[in-house]
Amino acid sequence: MAKRSTLRRTRETELQERRGHVEEASNVRPFRPMPGSWNPVDGEREQRFVKNVKPKSEGQARLMEAIDAKAVVLALGPAGTGKTYLAVAKAVEALEAGRVGRIVLSRPAVEAGESLGFLPGDMEEKLSPYLRPLYDALSDRLSPKQLKNMLAEGLIEIAPVGFMRGRTLNNAFVVVDEAQNCTYSQLKMLLTRLGWHSTMVITGDPQQTDLLPGISGLDTVGERLEALKNAAVVRLKEVDVVRHPLVAEMLGVL
Repeated sequence: MAKRSTLRRTRETELQERRGHVEEASNVRPFRPMPGSWNPVDGEREQRFVKNVKPKSEGQARLMEAIDAKAVVLALGPAGTGKTYLAVAKAVEALEAGRVGRIVLSRPAVEAGESLGFLPGDMEEKLSPYLRPLYDALSDRLSPKQLKNMLAEGLIEIAPVGFMRGRTLNNAFVVVDEAQNCTYSQLKMLLTRLGWHSTMVITGDPQQTDLLPGISGLDTVGERLEALKNAAVVRLKEVDVVRHPLVAEMLGVL
């Protein structure tokens, strides 16, 4: 009997120690997932979603007016001028107002010094870091629940440029981001995806391409589309930068 009592007390002591470890572990903050396993729907954002978006410079005002008036808009300018943010905000606005039936966001998955192969996971997980800026812009404009539901219902679609060939995008608001990393042939392919009752906004900075010199087709496409009546090319400058003031100063010397 004495041995059984001792054994029972030993087991109770071990059980209490395990419970204590579990309680301590519950107070430990979990690690952030690796980039390859990042989930854009469940990811946290530091800012709350914004309901109303207003221009913060004359260039941004011209861009928003052009998006309202033209079927095709090219927003060209340096980093921090709000090109992607305003394009996505206008896309969400059009979807919520019922002017379009879906939003299609596209971005080239161009390697900037590293290889997709080094990222963990399957192809979808490898592409997630390249598409994250689009999810960030959506998260600033929509609540997490709205974004999750719209993605699940197919009202918002995000895809790399390579997956756009052969499609006709009717009744859609199309945003092509980081277009400076697209060739002339790719941009021509994307522009010809435009269907009825659709708007397409192409954003990019010709000075920050990750392609070899002379490969990017953004400058050429911009020059040729300026002659079209139903297309607009809005060129933003350092004065339109809305990030840290030092960004505009650095762009002037780099």
